[in-house]
Amino acid sequence: MEFKNGLGDKAIQDVMQNYPGIGDILNRYDIGCVTCKVGICLLKDVVSIHGLSKDDEAKIEMEINNYLTEKGE
Repeated sequence: MEFKNGLGDKAIQDVMQNYPGIGDILNRYDIGCVTCKVGICLLKDVVSIHGLSKDDEAKIEMEINNYLTEKGE
């Protein structure tokens, strides 16, 4: 997965702190990182370890990158 600005290599807690809309995107795919108390997983790993279809993974990647573009990133 390729996320803009190297975001895939950042801890999910930091990603969601800086970009709360990404938590909303993940929630729509039943990825419960918003409520996780640890939050050290990398964004790219969070998406890949949840056993989603390749289509859903591609949709998440696209939605997150579109969200970042909308935010001017």
